[in-house]
Amino acid sequence: MPYQTLFEFAAPTRLVFGPGAIQQVPRLLEDAGEGRTLIVTDPGIRSVGLLDRLTAVLDRAGRSYAVFDETEANPSAETVERCARRYLDDGCGMLIAIGGGSSMDVAKGTGILATNGGRVMEYEGINKVRQPIPFLLCIPTTYGTGSEVTPFSVITDRSRQFKATIGSPLIVPAAAVLDPDLSVRLPIPIAGATGMDALTHGIEAYVCLAGNTVTRAFAIQAIELIAANLRQAAASDHHVAATEQMLIAATLAGHSFAFTRLGNVHAMAHPLGAHFNIPHGVANAVLLPHVMEYNLMACPDQYARIAAAMGEEVRGLSAMDAARRAVAAVRTLSADVGIPANLAALGARREAFPAMAADAMKSGNIPVNPRKTGLEDILMLFERAYA
Repeated sequence: MPYQTLFEFAAPTRLVFGPGAIQQVPRLLEDAGEGRTLIVTDPGIRSVGLLDRLTAVLDRAGRSYAVFDETEANPSAETVERCARRYLDDGCGMLIAIGGGSSMDVAKGTGILATNGGRVMEYEGINKVRQPIPFLLCIPTTYGTGSEVTPFSVITDRSRQFKATIGSPLIVPAAAVLDPDLSVRLPIPIAGATGMDALTHGIEAYVCLAGNTVTRAFAIQAIELIAANLRQAAASDHHVAATEQMLIAATLAGHSFAFTRLGNVHAMAHPLGAHFNIPHGVANAVLLPHVMEYNLMACPDQYARIAAAMGEEVRGLSAMDAARRAVAAVRTLSADVGIPANLAALGARREAFPAMAADAMKSGNIPVNPRKTGLEDILMLFERAYA
């Protein structure tokens, strides 16, 4: 049966959008019940004062909380297990994640251990979580991950140099607050990387074999919003409207890939993060145009539609020529927001490609990539992206 013949869609996360939306956090917690909340974040969020903005809101509302601020990029299983111990030792009953996708991944993993027990790597794979996680509220401060609405947590197993995916509808966050005031001053490297991450989610979800009418509608709208707003959001520290549109785009793309998976870009980006600690959004951005070129012959009409969504003039062009404009548009946007040109510039090394390609082939994203892909194809794509 083709992937798209039968599909399901649900969007259970309660969303609050808009400038100043962080003020609604106590109301969302009250609706969930009483109890102490563990805030999961990273040192950068604390250092720039965003954690203080959240705790000030909670203090005024008289809400009890503890803080775990040890999340790192490409978070490890050990970090998740330390966070879970903090959750249990401090008698917490709810979770807030504030930051990027890493903090949300750690919070989801913490929730799994809080209600299911064991070690986090025991839940690697799909539908191995048996009990719902505690109430989780996500506050994204970047516009890339979409994790605030997805059933996935990606955790790095350092012993294997492998980024493992945990997937379950039982780990979808209960609520999310999208407040552009928290993201409007992102440094350009973070803005560019996370924005291109969201674009990759939209493009891969739009063309993947598991897509359907609903998910593609979310994905193409996300692509259009990112093409129209990422440059302005990244280039200034005052463009609240563009920042808000980027947060919405990331969430739309998250809704899309939550039900479709992605493709070769994500299958390849995870090993880059595990082996070289390359930020996920940067790895995606460097790989994306190469994978798009590889996929063009499999779905030129879809890539032509992406080109139009990105503002390219495609009238009168053949499907393939229009599709190539999508690749060119992605390359231009990526360069404009400061993404390095190739994997060599990111410190990747060719000798790791065979191991990384083997890891990529284990991903559930490979089977839904629009063009059939084998190990040699992944090796070729790593080489093309290298220099």
